[in-house]
Amino acid sequence: MPETVLITGAGGFIGSHLVEAAVRRGMIVRAFIRYNSRNDLGMLRWLDGETRGSVEVFCGDLKDPSAARAAVAGCAKVFHLAALIAIQYSYVRPMDYILTNVVGAANLLDACRDAGVGRVIVTSTSEVYGTARYTPIDENHPLQAQSPYAASKIAADKLAESYYRSFGLPVVIARPFNTFGPRQSARAIIPTIISQALAGGPVRLGNLEPRRDLNYISDTINGLLLCGEAKGIEGETFNLGRGEDISIGELARNIVTQIDARIPIEIDPKRARPEASEVERLLANSSKALAKLKWKPEVSLDEGLARAIEWYRSHPDFIDARVYGV
Repeated sequence: MPETVLITGAGGFIGSHLVEAAVRRGMIVRAFIRYNSRNDLGMLRWLDGETRGSVEVFCGDLKDPSAARAAVAGCAKVFHLAALIAIQYSYVRPMDYILTNVVGAANLLDACRDAGVGRVIVTSTSEVYGTARYTPIDENHPLQAQSPYAASKIAADKLAESYYRSFGLPVVIARPFNTFGPRQSARAIIPTIISQALAGGPVRLGNLEPRRDLNYISDTINGLLLCGEAKGIEGETFNLGRGEDISIGELARNIVTQIDARIPIEIDPKRARPEASEVERLLANSSKALAKLKWKPEVSLDEGLARAIEWYRSHPDFIDARVYGV
């Protein structure tokens, strides 16, 4: 009999792709969407009608413990992706991040514990490592909060770990490095570059020096699903990264070359993070995921960028290139 899974943050970029993949695998999907009066499904609105029609949409707010309890009822597994994720906005409203990312996670973990959920997959982020102290970064690398967003995600990870150690809640922490692909908003670097380039440029960026390890969305989704399926990995954390890094400047030139090599790339100080908050380098060691999950990225960076460019080119109204998303 198909298992019922809850996906929080289902209306987001990664969450909507996970909903698609889970439906394709025959799971019964309950998609947790933060309630809004517009009945806005977020990125789920881009799913085909058949897929969307097979999903149970659950509206609520994880800051409300009763919503968390109602959402997890009857679920065999929970994929927790709900979070405020825009790093720039965390400088403006840090308390929002504490309430959503920390209190929301605590409410969900407590609900899963009481409901006897079979596995909880908590989605972390490579931002919890801060600027790499050594590379490649393995799961034992120190955690360093260089933004309120990163601090809130570290807190959520440690809560999940504590619920495993204290109460035996079967938690697995998935830690994707930077993910990109269709339906990602302009708050992320790759759609920011693509949208500006497709509009004719110039491409304005805050800092060209930081280096990132980039995953195409389908590889991240496969890693999350494997974290839900692999046996005997409760209580563990898994990096999901390519093991190759590229500077933001090199990335921008790669994208611009694919669109129109004549487009200039410029520095815009307004887009830069505070100096001590900038994470200079992220480069993953994902050997643990390969050994225990049999996971490795399948889509090359160039192929993934080509796919992303084509999607944004065919969806010109998705992002307004004049607006810098946070």
